[in-house]
Amino acid sequence: MSAPEPGPGGAPEERPDADARILGAGLYAPRARLPSAAVADAWGRSAARGVESVAVPAPDEDALTMAVAAAERALEAAGVDAASLSGLAFATTTPPMAEEDLTPRLGDALGVPADATTRYAGRSTRAGTRALRAARDAGAFPAVVVAADAPGGAPNSPEGHAAGAGAAAVVLGADRGSGAGLHGDSEVATDYPGTRFRRPASDEVEGLGVTTYDRAAFTRPVAAAVDGLASDPDVPDPGDAAAVAISAPDGDLPGRAARAAGLDPGRVTTPVSTLGDTGAAGPLLGVARALQEGATRTLVVGWGSGAGADALLVDGLAPVEGSLDAGDDVGYTDALRLRGDLTADEAPAGGGAAVSVATWRRSIAARYRLRAGRCPACGALAFPPEGACPDCHALVDFDSVALPREGRVETVTGVSPGGAPPEFARQAERGGDYPVAIVAFERDGGRVSLPMQVCDATPGSVAAADTVRAVFRRVYEQEGVVRYGRKARPVAVDER
Repeated sequence: MSAPEPGPGGAPEERPDADARILGAGLYAPRARLPSAAVADAWGRSAARGVESVAVPAPDEDALTMAVAAAERALEAAGVDAASLSGLAFATTTPPMAEEDLTPRLGDALGVPADATTRYAGRSTRAGTRALRAARDAGAFPAVVVAADAPGGAPNSPEGHAAGAGAAAVVLGADRGSGAGLHGDSEVATDYPGTRFRRPASDEVEGLGVTTYDRAAFTRPVAAAVDGLASDPDVPDPGDAAAVAISAPDGDLPGRAARAAGLDPGRVTTPVSTLGDTGAAGPLLGVARALQEGATRTLVVGWGSGAGADALLVDGLAPVEGSLDAGDDVGYTDALRLRGDLTADEAPAGGGAAVSVATWRRSIAARYRLRAGRCPACGALAFPPEGACPDCHALVDFDSVALPREGRVETVTGVSPGGAPPEFARQAERGGDYPVAIVAFERDGGRVSLPMQVCDATPGSVAAADTVRAVFRRVYEQEGVVRYGRKARPVAVDER
């Protein structure tokens, strides 16, 4: 984790007034990476300019699971407990449900109070910066702002070749104390239809591919938004920015836009070359990476088709958790399979582990946040926290306690796609064999053991005594409703 340091100006009393401060940031990206060379082998060329590889979500990953991962890392970096949050904002153009407010699920997974002020932004790659501005304007601090996206495109299209995935989050606090100041607010909107759009009920982003027109639709609003920010006398000069965190549909347009705004294109920190097009998450990913690399002044620009842009400035440094560097290369066919392009999308028949939504709802605290029960009579732990105490067998009302996020594998076995329960069949078809483990979690001298699916691993790569971390993932979908819960992820995966 990078250490928190004061920004330009040194002591807090010497820093320019800010609208809010970034207290910490978190980064997350799927591990699977599809090299552009593999795309070129399949189609004869890669149409994604300036992209060396793209991140491919696992079958049990989506915008919500990536958002939880990034937000948990941001909270850890900031040293803020989710239970103390007063604000929560979420941005994505690829929600797992076309109509459903996702902030309650995100808040429940993190443990955010139900009365926190929430904001949701979508339908444009400007959603990330719009959520940032909305959370700041709401003034409900501390607040978490999360942007997560996994845009798609037709397999042989510039959008499909560039389609990546990732998430980033920042914790905002009031303008006092440590952290990086958030300054200014500039916005422009100009009508450029056809530059980037998605039809109703489609998962694929499209563009008309008119090169000169597309460049103007991107660079002109960006330059105008930066000019507007620069004209604000209360905002530090964006021309001095050491980094530019900007929307990046490919690896070419951000540099062109930076140049049009009078900035060095080499200062762009949005990780488009390694993650691909991360949609609404691009600007926040760029901010977090800039903070991680020690950039003391970062220009943040969100662009959305339409077209419009908004600009803000981050002045100073804040700690960051997470790394985007590690990944495992996959072939083109494997990537199509992971994305579900080669598998059937039929609803599972039956399912022994499937439960009703009402039953699932009653156990959300245990499934989302590993809330266990402590017996008030003998002190033993129970998971799930219901029924009689497993130790003294008394029928009690358990005290709710949080299990630690890290546990140890006791036993593990492998499940093949042909042997997977019906509710996990589609996931297994896309991801292949997966491990299932009994994982022990210890707290205050107590211990409980849980069966957990192990993600981002093959059966042979996990063994007894391995340390795993409980992460938020898709479990299965039934009657159109996605069930989420905690799975185990080997800690060694993060350390590779």
